[in-house]
Amino acid sequence: MVVLPVTPHLRSEFALPPHREACETGVPSTVRALFRTDPHEKCDVRSIPLPIALTARLSPVVVLAAAGWALSSGPSSEPEAAEKKPTGATGSQSASAPPTTTAPKTYTAAPAPCDSIAEKTVKSLVPKAKAAGKEIRSTDSELRRTCSWNALDGYEYRWLDVSFEVLPSDDAAEESYRGRLKDRSGGGEVPGLGDAGYSVVDLTTEDEQQTREGVVVARASNALVVVTYNGSDFESKKAPSTDEINKGAIKAAKEAVAALLDGRA
Repeated sequence: MVVLPVTPHLRSEFALPPHREACETGVPSTVRALFRTDPHEKCDVRSIPLPIALTARLSPVVVLAAAGWALSSGPSSEPEAAEKKPTGATGSQSASAPPTTTAPKTYTAAPAPCDSIAEKTVKSLVPKAKAAGKEIRSTDSELRRTCSWNALDGYEYRWLDVSFEVLPSDDAAEESYRGRLKDRSGGGEVPGLGDAGYSVVDLTTEDEQQTREGVVVARASNALVVVTYNGSDFESKKAPSTDEINKGAIKAAKEAVAALLDGRA
């Protein structure tokens, strides 16, 4: 039997490619104390496996010294096996591979909240307020953004906040949605508001001054919409009715969710 020498050309045929890994308005200070707003707030390391396609293209030339001899040398048996392997195996395996377990996010960044409420709605809910609103600075504006409108019309004070928050997944958004509701009593679901919506109204009294506040929380895929609407009458020291505050908060929430879904915000 004649053993063929292993040439540099043959060595290069079996060389593996390198593997790499990628790494307010002018409101008196006594008024401001009555209201509160919640403070608002990213090196992914990816390991990207590089597919290695090893195709044996070796066509050994065997010279037999006598008829009936069989080539049984170890080094040539592996290339023969590789030759017999169907070339379409890699493609079929890739085609039948299960999809990634992480679903793509519907929303990747928080939209502009000040553009989500119509001007006529702002004038109706917060008389004397500037329609443009004022965006509140966030520690991460890509994931959480809030716009605020507030004004004093005579002795009547109104405040409206609209917030968008983007979470990593639908499940994370659902968990956050549930967490925001567990400590609230009363209220109820708001049908047709995103994937889920809830509204609650509370009355507080401080130094004999009443303030009624409505909060609506809605979830749409992996995003949350939170609307806060409150009001006070500094002359009578009474608060607006529950119905007025609740309807106002829901109206603003519906516009904000619609803007999110339509991509207008």
